[in-house]
Amino acid sequence: MRKGEKVILGIMAVGVLILGGIKVKGIVSQDEADPGIPFFSTADTELTNKAAKLLHDHKCKSCHFLWGTRELTQAVPAPPLDGEGSFRSREWLYNYFSAKVPQDILPTRLKVQYRQPSFADLPEEDRNVLADYMSSLKVEEWYFEETKKRRYEKLTGKDYVKTDE
Repeated sequence: MRKGEKVILGIMAVGVLILGGIKVKGIVSQDEADPGIPFFSTADTELTNKAAKLLHDHKCKSCHFLWGTRELTQAVPAPPLDGEGSFRSREWLYNYFSAKVPQDILPTRLKVQYRQPSFADLPEEDRNVLADYMSSLKVEEWYFEETKKRRYEKLTGKDYVKTDE
């Protein structure tokens, strides 16, 4: 490498370091505080463990995801379970899990093979565990509107229009 090339390379390196430093300083000194993770559960450990077993046994995570974590092999566009308790009451969830045809309660655009199966034949205790756990899954208020928008658009295929409810 010739002397002139070394000088140009040195100037470029200094420039990159200066620009990088400005960028890092801007990131570090942001005035806006990180609001944190928007999803949480109010369930106790026992309920969480019972529900985790049911979700595993019925392969719920092959279609749904929880805490923003989707399986790499997951191709079904089912809604996430994050914040479900902020959207639905415990009674609504129990009725949904008890329905012979869940799509009568919550219509879907999914192909038949990907639709929510009925849990009506599960023991009542299991349906209660699912309803209790799902109703414990909450979303922080600041994130609620964005989550509502995404869920609506995924379920209906239509653009979301905010209402003053």
